[in-house]
Amino acid sequence: MKLAITGLTACSGCQLTLLNCEDELPELLARCELVYFPLAESGNKLEVQFDAAIVEGAVSTPKDLELLFRLRNASKVLVAYGTCALFGGVAAMNNMTCSRHDLLQAVFGAAEKLPESFAPAPLANYVSVDAVVTGCPPEKQEIAELLAALAAGTLPPPRSYPVCTECRSRENLCLLLEKNELCLGPVVQGGCNARCPATGIVCEGCRGPVREANVAQELELLLERGFGRDEIERRMSRFKPEWDYGQRH
Repeated sequence: MKLAITGLTACSGCQLTLLNCEDELPELLARCELVYFPLAESGNKLEVQFDAAIVEGAVSTPKDLELLFRLRNASKVLVAYGTCALFGGVAAMNNMTCSRHDLLQAVFGAAEKLPESFAPAPLANYVSVDAVVTGCPPEKQEIAELLAALAAGTLPPPRSYPVCTECRSRENLCLLLEKNELCLGPVVQGGCNARCPATGIVCEGCRGPVREANVAQELELLLERGFGRDEIERRMSRFKPEWDYGQRH
């Protein structure tokens, strides 16, 4: 199986997590040929066809878009890898509040020529995506499941349960209902084994929304518990800039 693994606008943390799967890498390399993986090996070229391309990061520059189109055209399967690739992630958190020009000026100052850039967006805004692995970064188990499925010629099954399900299975104290803390567990995709709530830290939503999340009900519950709407929306937009909150109050 010929693999391409790369990133667009991102921190490379998702790719590093894959490289940190040290126990699993020997078996992976025995089953796969890493044809294009710039983070791990220099001299890679995009001149072949791939069985799968695993792409981290949001699309925010013409160079990102060109690379994404080339990978899509060269690959049988394209995987959106990590929260940025699926939802825009942290790179897109200010899409709804600031203009791109203002953000670029804040970073680069009053330069004569600012870099060409547009609002970061998920891969699916531009190309068809065949499989997804969420997380900031993804869990090692999910990475192993993805690679095992690709090697077998299939796709990993999607998860469709919230973080709350894993909290209950671990018998965690509910930070939202029992401690009145702003926890997003009811509407966020599980798969992390409730890593943060298990240590007393509220779910920040780094895995993005669970399928068919009842965002309006979560919003109503948080408002009833005294949290301000601006605070709620700011917290929810940290990893996914746009949510359907229902009718505004």
